[in-house]
Amino acid sequence: MSADPSPSRQWRVPAALPALKLTGAVALLALALLLDGSDRIRLALAVLTAAALAGWAARDLLVPVRLAVDPAGITVVQGFAGRRRLPWSSIEKVTVDRRARRGLTSELLEIDAGESLHLFGRHDLGADPAEVAEALHEARPH
Repeated sequence: MSADPSPSRQWRVPAALPALKLTGAVALLALALLLDGSDRIRLALAVLTAAALAGWAARDLLVPVRLAVDPAGITVVQGFAGRRRLPWSSIEKVTVDRRARRGLTSELLEIDAGESLHLFGRHDLGADPAEVAEALHEARPH
């Protein structure tokens, strides 16, 4: 008997990332208060930026799994904390977009589902986008 060629798998945000974002938010507020707590504009900007970082970290904590695959299709994160199920029949193409800028190369996993395009970077997946694309191609029924 052979094992199922396309087992369920999931990719998630690395656990350290939300902690880093929350630490950055706290450090930003502390720095704003230590440097010049009397400047209301600077303090307001620091609070807004810290709130944005905390919200971004909250999303990572609420929905750590960004992408999941099983024999029936792919589940992607949508919006702030929603999920969307994409059956294999709706997926037109899975590719990796590589771009080099200023000596740095970035990669994005692209899942083209016709009316929607879903993009995931290394920090969304906790893995190399090319490896995830290969796993998706292997999981897709032929």
